[in-house]
Amino acid sequence: MSDLERDPQEITCPPRGGGAPEVLEPRLVPLGGPRAMTVRRTLPQRLRSLIGAWCFVDHYGPDDVRETGGMVVPGHPHTGLQTVTWLFSGEVDHADTVGSVQRVRPGEVNLMTAGRGIAHSEYSTPETTLLQGVQLWTALPDSARFTGRAFEHHVTEAVAHGPATVRTFVGSFAGSSSPVTTYTPLVAAEIVLPAGAEVRFAVDPSYEHGVLVDLGPVDVDGTTVAPAALAYRPVGATTLVLRTGESEGRVVLIGGEPLEEEIVMWWNFLGRDHDEIVRFREEWQAQVHGAADGDAYGPFPDAWGGVVLPAPELPHTRLKPRKQPPR
Repeated sequence: MSDLERDPQEITCPPRGGGAPEVLEPRLVPLGGPRAMTVRRTLPQRLRSLIGAWCFVDHYGPDDVRETGGMVVPGHPHTGLQTVTWLFSGEVDHADTVGSVQRVRPGEVNLMTAGRGIAHSEYSTPETTLLQGVQLWTALPDSARFTGRAFEHHVTEAVAHGPATVRTFVGSFAGSSSPVTTYTPLVAAEIVLPAGAEVRFAVDPSYEHGVLVDLGPVDVDGTTVAPAALAYRPVGATTLVLRTGESEGRVVLIGGEPLEEEIVMWWNFLGRDHDEIVRFREEWQAQVHGAADGDAYGPFPDAWGGVVLPAPELPHTRLKPRKQPPR
């Protein structure tokens, strides 16, 4: 997915450690025009830009594509990150400059590694009536951020954990694992609970975690979290307790070891300073206008028909650091 805001925020994420638990409320972001599908963005926030290496959380749906047209995201670039697509309902077609063409369905994960540069498109399928899911990004560490562009697709298996059903799509959790490639210690899993249930999970105390509620509300370690909100838990905890009330609950758990690196994120680019972001944008614009050989982001697929997203204008000031909560 692309960040389609007309005036994307510049974000620098300084190193940080744990902090008090908090609930992050979403802000609404339209993907396109006035009738476009709207996503609920809980990460990044002004005071929290990372959970582990997770740097971007968009939650959408259930979206009636007859009203909004669904997901329509033409070719667009990424650098220095991995994108993770996970659906609860509907289908999305992905095409990228590695040559991958893949339809993703609920229970399947798409993971794309941008490395130095990649571009892809995402469209909900004509058969889709209701679209619901999450789009997640992880920041690549400095040691891997210029790695080769790549794409992976994996069909997960559901496992029972007490009354809960778990599908792990990144890393290892609750007795199941995903083989997709990561460059820092990470986890992501869908957890579904029936009404009136309580479940306890063992979690890695070296990880900080986020619990995004899709269906709820869900009680997260004693705090009631409404649908579309994300509960943040700092490092140090060894257990996670989820409870539901009168309705079914569904959450996405993300987590990882704190990324002790400063990163700059603007639009779809992750870099390390202002000048690097400027260079990434210039290279993308050159390729969009046919003034580049396609090496920076890879050759555009013929299926795109030349339809790509140009980069927004950069702010008139240098991209500046964004503060994180104190340790």
